[in-house]
Amino acid sequence: QVQLVDSGGGLVQAGGSLRLSCAASGRTFGSYAMGWFRQAPGKERVFVAAISRSGGSTFYADSVKGRFTCSRDNAKNTVSLQMNSLKPEDTAVYYCAASSKAPSRLSSWYDYWGQGTQVTVSS
Repeated sequence: QVQLVDSGGGLVQAGGSLRLSCAASGRTFGSYAMGWFRQAPGKERVFVAAISRSGGSTFYADSVKGRFTCSRDNAKNTVSLQMNSLKPEDTAVYYCAASSKAPSRLSSWYDYWGQGTQVTVSS
């Protein structure tokens, strides 16, 4: 079993940056593909980014491509989401998730979830 703890959220002005982190427990972190999802108030949880087990492949939603970068450090059991050029529409609770299968845009593909961290972007 994997436990995930999200952190790094906060309030930032449009155009600013934030770096989210997700710390994982256990010694099998490298066997999981990781993903980031977000959920805005009154909306469904949607895919943001995903990264393969080795970190060699990354995938992004069109809405964040070129602005967000997902990375991982398997030695430290962490995955990060660097968010630049933030927009008010990026405001949401952000969740990291772990999948024992391949990285996916589907939330149902993921087995474990963090508790979420709030990101608020003011205009």
